[in-house]
Amino acid sequence: MTAPCDVIVLQGGQSLEAEISRVSAAQVAAGLEAAGHHVTRLEVDREAPVRLAEARPDVVFPALHGPPGEDGTVQGLLDILQLPYVGGGVAASALAMDKICAKAMFRRAGLPVADDVVIFPDSASEDVAAQIIDTLGDQVVIKPSGQGSAIGVARLPAPDEIAAAVTEALKLGTVIIEPFIAGREITVGVLDLHGQAPSAFPVIEIRTAPGEWYDAVNRYQAGASEHVIPAPLPAAVNAELQRIAIAAHSALGLRDLSRADFIVANDADIYLLEVNSLPGMTPTSLYPDGARADGLEFPELLDALVKSAQERG
Repeated sequence: MTAPCDVIVLQGGQSLEAEISRVSAAQVAAGLEAAGHHVTRLEVDREAPVRLAEARPDVVFPALHGPPGEDGTVQGLLDILQLPYVGGGVAASALAMDKICAKAMFRRAGLPVADDVVIFPDSASEDVAAQIIDTLGDQVVIKPSGQGSAIGVARLPAPDEIAAAVTEALKLGTVIIEPFIAGREITVGVLDLHGQAPSAFPVIEIRTAPGEWYDAVNRYQAGASEHVIPAPLPAAVNAELQRIAIAAHSALGLRDLSRADFIVANDADIYLLEVNSLPGMTPTSLYPDGARADGLEFPELLDALVKSAQERG
């Protein structure tokens, strides 16, 4: 284990995922304490910059989900304060948080992504449904571009409800619409420690009850989803999923950790959906499960992340 550090774990803030963030932060703090570190949890509020500047911790661990916090805003503050922190920098975090920008980077890297339609807040609502159906068909998934944890996602709305679903999603900013792809829900964690080559954890298949999907309830309610490790897919497919997860992590310029989400259709056709720059660390989260399957218990994982940030400086 790393020599004991003073670590501040950031949590909460104004995000729609603030409560999830606090659960992750509690788990991270407990795991770091088990690894021997001195830990303080700090709410991201107006007083946080002053408290960070006064405390001068050895490392900051942002256990933050959604904007602001996971989108480069807090990372910019930490850079200004010259405090080492776990996770991607400003630009990489902002790219990963914006599904539209991230997909542009994935396409440039030659990674497999679905077609999409982007709808901006000033678009005429009466034209939206026709544009989407003409381009993608009427079986679609509608997502706010800058949110996580499936917040604001409308999955398979009826054709006559597409315009209303887009209007609702636009309340959270620009919207990206993709065709619905039936297949296995898959995720792959990436560990990218300072001075080492990035590596991928074993592939995980996420299973939910028949007719359901990995929405906010199934993500965080104990027992609502099953994580199958390794995913029961052909070995070559799992190897390709791991390769793509690392390539997506690198395309965004991330560091330390990330988690890539996929759909695999027909046990062979891979579609990269998005990359999470600060994966959840709750009791039901996928990233710690992937690390454990790779031989890293939670305190050991957190210790390695803190060491990586400290060595990077």
